[in-house]
Amino acid sequence: MSRSIGTTVRGLRAPIIREGDDIAAIAVEVLLHTAQEENITLHDNDILAITESVVARAQRNYVSVEDIAADIRSKYPAGECGVVFPILSRNRFAVAFSGICRGLKRVVLMLSFPADEVGNHLFSLDEMDAAGLDPWRDVLTEARYRSLFGERKHTFTAVDYVAYYRELAETAGAEIEIIFANDVRRILDYTPHVLAADIHSRSRSKRLLKAAGAETVYGLDDIMAAPRGTSGFNADYGLLGSNKATETTLKLFPRDCMALTAEIQARLYEKTGRMLQVMVYGDGAFKDPQGKIWELADPVVSPGYTAGLEGQPNELKLKYLADNDFAGLQGEALREAIRNAIAQKQKDLVGQMATQGTTPRRLTDLIGSLCDLTSGSGDKGTPIIFIQGYFDNYAND
Repeated sequence: MSRSIGTTVRGLRAPIIREGDDIAAIAVEVLLHTAQEENITLHDNDILAITESVVARAQRNYVSVEDIAADIRSKYPAGECGVVFPILSRNRFAVAFSGICRGLKRVVLMLSFPADEVGNHLFSLDEMDAAGLDPWRDVLTEARYRSLFGERKHTFTAVDYVAYYRELAETAGAEIEIIFANDVRRILDYTPHVLAADIHSRSRSKRLLKAAGAETVYGLDDIMAAPRGTSGFNADYGLLGSNKATETTLKLFPRDCMALTAEIQARLYEKTGRMLQVMVYGDGAFKDPQGKIWELADPVVSPGYTAGLEGQPNELKLKYLADNDFAGLQGEALREAIRNAIAQKQKDLVGQMATQGTTPRRLTDLIGSLCDLTSGSGDKGTPIIFIQGYFDNYAND
């Protein structure tokens, strides 16, 4: 076997991106500089990925709590709203909640239990069972929650989110009532005006609420979906995918990412003659087995990517071939048989036994997760990821 390295992933250091920067030019410059400095040869279908955070910053895609409050007032003129199923997060929801509460007189906050949709737990499943709670039928008041579980702080952040969200609402000048339930329709016992704050289940929540007779139904994806004055906005996702910038501002999910990735791909082709694939990535789609938190707090892993990243892997399971089809072969004969099987594989292997155990996920979810794990969210300073050999296989020399 002449080739000893398959996929390689590199985190590329970039300058600190500021508002108004030409992110396409910076991404191209960073890759070309790295390739020259490290003596890297570029190939067709190499992948250049950029984290959504720096894209949104370059786009100046920010909103303030006052922007959010104004949008909320326009959508909930009665001055009250039930906010259902938000995640428990200082970074992801707290600033948005402050803006929501500023736009209202009364808020009914309904939290799911025992955890939010991305796995932040208020209490454990075992504790829920011990308390005799039925997660599909029971509705807990804040007093009942406290009598059962007392003060509960998040494993990683040491924040009591029930107390924290109450404080945010009261500081914003809103009256707040907090309840705990998992049937979204139970909020209608408290108010007919509802804001679905869930991320991945939002369409179902809206559908159920409307069918149950809610008078007003919006989701976080509907808030700041259009600019207010000179504010940022996101027509597709609204406040979904936003992150705390300051105590009073949010950085939204970036806009127009399909166009951006196409532009970067074109610039790289013009300069190198190679057709690279390009994507913008956010949270990876994976779960922490220790903390039980599902990382994906963004509405999608990738809000924009070039056409070559569409679809799913179409792979044979080498272990299956070695243990079944070619169980009697050894050494070079086995390697050659597997190479030939890969070279002759069908374009669509769905349902075939030789694919069992492979990962039938979208390429953008897989690659975006790889990028997120590589860049992290801390101080590595590598918001640009460069991947080579991702589409290669055992048959490629």
